[in-house]
Amino acid sequence: MLEIENLTKRFDTVTAVAGLSLSVGQGEVLGFLGPNGAGKTTTMKMVTGFLRPDSGTVRVCGHDIGSDTLLAQAKIGYLPEGAPLYSEMTPREFLAFIARTRGLYGDAARAAKDSAVAHTGLEGVMDRPIEALSKGFRRRVGLAQAILHDPEVLILDEPTDGLDPNQKHAVRDLIRGIAVRKTIVISTHMLEEVQAMCSRAVIINRGTLVADGTPGQLAARAPSGRLDDLFRALTSPEEAAA
Repeated sequence: MLEIENLTKRFDTVTAVAGLSLSVGQGEVLGFLGPNGAGKTTTMKMVTGFLRPDSGTVRVCGHDIGSDTLLAQAKIGYLPEGAPLYSEMTPREFLAFIARTRGLYGDAARAAKDSAVAHTGLEGVMDRPIEALSKGFRRRVGLAQAILHDPEVLILDEPTDGLDPNQKHAVRDLIRGIAVRKTIVISTHMLEEVQAMCSRAVIINRGTLVADGTPGQLAARAPSGRLDDLFRALTSPEEAAA
């Protein structure tokens, strides 16, 4: 469903992503872990076609993101970091706009919007300006647009950022509920999210893959049996220098 091969991106003298290779299958919820500056967001932008790599390839459901960009992007739902929104719109207006950009009209658009709204709990704020919503509700609007067209691959950058504990629980339930028939990649620095939602996790540091396995397998690599201890050991400045 998602294949990344030798992906590399440089900014001047800084290599943000260095020869990253990774495959993710249907039904997998992959936690994409790394410290700030590890290359997570840069990788997500290349996977979704918003940033061109210096080298390497990305295929989404068999479509090359570089040469078959629109076909590949049609298979993707993307929640970027910060989820840019048209703040003067209401959620109702914004989701109607997103439906049109995804080629959905009439009954199909209404059904898609109603499903996304129900999954994200937006019923009570549909006619309020997005700029007047809390950070948590704005995040949920961003998540609703990502799942609106029922994509086969979901790329979620910090999906629970700004949510309260109840909202986090609802988003986790949503992700677990749709994971069986989708491929989901969750970019995060929050280890609790990986342990709560993910069937597999990878850790990157300085743009390079340093660990790959189930959360339990990775935790078992640390003497303490704790995932957070392994994460610190693999991403500490001393490890990076080595």
